Amino acid sequence: MLSPVTDNDGAPFWEYAARGELRVQACGDCGEPRFPPRPCCPHCRSFAVEWRPVSGRGRVWSYVVPHPPLLPEYAEQAPYNVVVVELEDCPRIRLVGNVVHHAGAPLGSLDPRRLRVGARVHVVFGEGGLPQWVLA
Repeated sequence: MLSPVTDNDGAPFWEYAARGELRVQACGDCGEPRFPPRPCCPHCRSFAVEWRPVSGRGRVWSYVVPHPPLLPEYAEQAPYNVVVVELEDCPRIRLVGNVVHHAGAPLGSLDPRRLRVGARVHVVFGEGGLPQWVLA
């Protein structure tokens, strides 16, 4: 499994995820949520930052099933899905991940024919706090 590359702006996302919490960065002044994390608010240009918990519920905004797998390390888990999830409580925020059968399940654990755009999902946390999604 690939490990995320973190920077100062995104490190808190992964620290919260390792504790089983899904949080997104928001402006400490205007309150606008943003993802990916960055040092300056694109709306008001403030450098004030806070990390807000979100429900972890969302919907599949888009998805693909790569054939053949793009990364050789994932070949034995194919076919697997890669989804873009739009968060229910922050609809302008979309996170990339995988829909799996249950928390910690391998990437290919869900039959890709069960996926559809608009499917309701909720976050679970796999190995190392990696956010994954399961069908609601």
